[in-house]
Amino acid sequence: MIGDKYNNSQKSKLGNYWSLIKSLQTGLLLFTGIAGYTSAQCPVGEYSQILGLSVSLFLAIAGSTVLNMVWDRDIDSRMQRTAHRPLVNGELRVDHALIFGVLISIAGLGIAYWLDPLYALVVSGGLFIDVVIYTIWLKRRTPWSIVWGGISGGMPILAGRVLAVGQIDGIGVLFLLSVLLWIPTHILTFNIRNVDDYRRAGIPTFADRYGFMNTRWIIAASSVGASLAIGLGLFSLGLSWGYLKMLAVLSIGLLVLAAFIVVRPSEKHDFYLFKYASLYMMGAMSIISFSSF
Repeated sequence: MIGDKYNNSQKSKLGNYWSLIKSLQTGLLLFTGIAGYTSAQCPVGEYSQILGLSVSLFLAIAGSTVLNMVWDRDIDSRMQRTAHRPLVNGELRVDHALIFGVLISIAGLGIAYWLDPLYALVVSGGLFIDVVIYTIWLKRRTPWSIVWGGISGGMPILAGRVLAVGQIDGIGVLFLLSVLLWIPTHILTFNIRNVDDYRRAGIPTFADRYGFMNTRWIIAASSVGASLAIGLGLFSLGLSWGYLKMLAVLSIGLLVLAAFIVVRPSEKHDFYLFKYASLYMMGAMSIISFSSF
């Protein structure tokens, strides 16, 4: 009986630590890093390197996310959708979470440096931009902080490409730009949907600063930009027309939904675009990955 309680307690604690890394977000960013790598290297022949890439990126991305959660615990307590998080309700100690975030970040950067110094530089740059520039410095000051958040979000795919080719090239920059431009499509639709939460937390958003309609126009423009950047990136890889047609179908879906939120603005259309944006990115990264086989 006592043993069962202890096991349940340990499972609960592990679950709390797992929730700190935002597994879906971390998984998506990790997938972009793998796609960046496979855009230049077939993973079958380089299994040890892609394993190192996966572990190092997972730890670095998860570590930055944990550190963000530690820093943002005060504003999380004011938002309905985040008030249940373990650092807010006291299920995890802040110092324990901080140590956890620092340790896995250092481990991720250490493995990255062991793989390749330039790759490690890109990974550490993403972590620094996300934690220091975006979260600590700008997030509570300006809605334009999402630009820096977008750059950090684009670092995993650039890092994967760098590890594969040994340099920062034009295709890697295009891939980074595609994620940077995709971020507003994903985040700003979420901001509109949860604008009251952000107001309670005192986080500036485009919807509050520039109005809902102007924000939707920004979302539509960023969707066009993201589609063009990822399309140019895949075209530069010399992919077959079959793969490019698949991307075109995905992009048309994104652009149609982006047009709908401008022509027929509604919470329902905002939500559809928010959900589809993640599927679009997953689909585009899958095309890059599978084309390497």
